[in-house]
Amino acid sequence: MIDAMNAVEAMTDPRERARAIGEVMADQVERGKRWRELRREVVLDMRAQEPPVSYRKIAAALQVSLATVQDIERGYTGSGRDRPRAKPSAE
Repeated sequence: MIDAMNAVEAMTDPRERARAIGEVMADQVERGKRWRELRREVVLDMRAQEPPVSYRKIAAALQVSLATVQDIERGYTGSGRDRPRAKPSAE
């Protein structure tokens, strides 16, 4: 996969390179949605085992942080824009 991306960057014709980059970027939007769901299914399956696999073990298996595993499980994506806002405490 990395070799294919490097090949696009190495294209000598700037117009062809720009066209190829555009195709890859457009495809990546849809592919990213599918890949996020596939990764979430893995996390949910591991958590559904009896006993549930710990967040730390899942993080190690997927080579991501513990917080990322928790975000994946909750269906959060991106840099926090999809996360619900914390409610201020009533004092």
